[in-house]
Amino acid sequence: MPKKTKKKNNWKRYPSGFAKLLILVITAILVFISIVLPDVFNNSVYPLRIGEVATQEVIAPYSLSFESEELTAKVRLEAEASVDPIYLPADPSIGRHQIENLKTMLYYISTVRQDPYATKEEKLSDLESLTFVKLSSDSAERILSYNDIRWSEIENEASNVLEQVMRNTIRTSNLNSVKANIPSLVNFSFSEDQAKVVNELVSPFIVPNSIFSQEQTDEARAAAKSEIEPITRSFITGETIVRRGQLIQPVDWEALNAYGLIQPENNYQDILASLIIVIVLTIFVGVYFTRRKLSQLDNINSVGLIALTLLIFIILARFFIINRTILPYIYPMAAFGLTLSVIFNLEIGIVFTLVLGILSGYGTNKGLDLTLFYIVPSLIGMLTIGKARRIASFFGAGVAIALAGVGIIMAYRLGDSVTDWIGIASLSAASLFNGIASASLTLILQFLFSQLLDVTTPLRLLDLARPDHPLLQHILRTAPGSYQHSLQVSNLAEQAAEAIGADALLVRVGAIYHDCGKSTNPQFFIENQVRDEINSHDDIDPIVAASTIIQHVIDGEGLAKKYRLPSRIIDFIKEHHGTLLTQYQYSQAIKLAEDPESIDEELFRYPGPSPRSKETALLMLADGMEARTRAELPRDEEQLRSLAKKVIEYYESRGQLSNTDLTLKDLHTILESFISTLQGVHHPRIQYPDSKKKS
Repeated sequence: MPKKTKKKNNWKRYPSGFAKLLILVITAILVFISIVLPDVFNNSVYPLRIGEVATQEVIAPYSLSFESEELTAKVRLEAEASVDPIYLPADPSIGRHQIENLKTMLYYISTVRQDPYATKEEKLSDLESLTFVKLSSDSAERILSYNDIRWSEIENEASNVLEQVMRNTIRTSNLNSVKANIPSLVNFSFSEDQAKVVNELVSPFIVPNSIFSQEQTDEARAAAKSEIEPITRSFITGETIVRRGQLIQPVDWEALNAYGLIQPENNYQDILASLIIVIVLTIFVGVYFTRRKLSQLDNINSVGLIALTLLIFIILARFFIINRTILPYIYPMAAFGLTLSVIFNLEIGIVFTLVLGILSGYGTNKGLDLTLFYIVPSLIGMLTIGKARRIASFFGAGVAIALAGVGIIMAYRLGDSVTDWIGIASLSAASLFNGIASASLTLILQFLFSQLLDVTTPLRLLDLARPDHPLLQHILRTAPGSYQHSLQVSNLAEQAAEAIGADALLVRVGAIYHDCGKSTNPQFFIENQVRDEINSHDDIDPIVAASTIIQHVIDGEGLAKKYRLPSRIIDFIKEHHGTLLTQYQYSQAIKLAEDPESIDEELFRYPGPSPRSKETALLMLADGMEARTRAELPRDEEQLRSLAKKVIEYYESRGQLSNTDLTLKDLHTILESFISTLQGVHHPRIQYPDSKKKS
């Protein structure tokens, strides 16, 4: 009858890479939706247009200062208009030219007056036909009636008046007023009729001698415009931007748009921009972790939980902090990066913090300073918290986050004309709260992550290492010898782990629990037997003895699950003997068997698996080293070194280290660490003399 195959996890139907890619794509889609939806369902925007009447009062949601293009353009136009037209200096040549023209005309009139062949009517016709000067009929008759002396006086007066007038600056704007002033310049000895004749003769020759300069005027007006600095318009929180019933002016619409309160007619461009930033960051994450191949992300559950947490943080940020004043600086964004740094490693925390910070601040009015406020303190907090082995580490990280946040606020707000010292103090207080909240939330999240992902965080390991842990108390009471053995092995393995850069805390805790299975049958193991009643198992069937010894690994796994130890610690229990044989019992079976080849060595083999990490391999080596040292009692360093080499070579030759990343250099370092530690434990002591006196 064929065996029923156990139903596999759905994730295992697909390659790990495909599952991760699917999670990445789904997360990207949901992130994009979370960025776009707040704008689509934003109830704080208004369908207002220039020239329309506001149907409700609009209040500033937060303090804001922006450069007003409308006000700046208005003031610059006023400055341009205030510049008077620029004229060139008066040109004397124009006056001289006009005087010559006047004299030419006067000579023509004199010629007409003296023509002996022309009749009076013909002379009047000639004078009235002058193109440049329009003489009235009365003035023409008077000119003909004047005798030569009088006419000569009029000629001279006309020249003098024109010369006097053209010495002044004459522009198009004052030409009429200058002409109107001619009668006042005529000699008072002239009669009114004579003065009128002089006026008619001179007036046509008065022209502007100061010409308008378009080029200089344009330059002056451009300079006036350029001197006007951009005008900053400011609003404080709660200030009215537009009142109900008010006609929306361009300057009002500009203010509303600066706050993002205007409902866009077409936001396809914003949606496209959001899509691009999400795609770019998605590619970055995918390529980065593909290249890095971090073991912490091999677990699909870990990847899924990171994606879910990232999505939650982004959704909360986009829906609840947009268009707020204080809340964005209270939001404990740094908790996300701190949690990833503690649970996984610093690198994963940094990468996802960058992604979260960029997406959270993207598209907001305070995008740059808010993005830096989220990223920089988070990075500083992650560097501060380190391995997070103490509660004080979380407190220190919280303080670092708070102070870094205050620094970012100061950098962007001190030069802001809108934010006063009260506002800076309020934002700084929010940053201090942010640091405390981030550290506190990290404590909660790392506990939840460790439970959901079965991850051994430093704090969880420290809790497991407490002597009052129920399982340790059980081992201490039932198998005290095994408990002491485990402590010695943990010390040996921990020192070696620190020497090669492995997780020393994990090794120490794993070593403490590795022989917990011996507590179910403690008297079977020599370390728990009374010194004078040691049972070497010589009277027991080797197969039974081997089975009993091997059972402590299986029993240990069962106890670990009963007391809810993390799987990483269970690995130490399962792997500390690897797939080795119970060599003593196997040798005994061979000796007692009539046919040694009939002995099934699998009956004497530990179930394993062999060590799959540096940490479990260290435990195997330390366990073997401690047992051999206790059994053989080496007297000096040379014997100790020889024994350590034999132990390492024994496990290496049997392929127990093949699935680890231990290098030859690591093995050498481990050997030296073992020797150094054991020399301190097995040092020679002075033998004290018998205190009894001889009689």
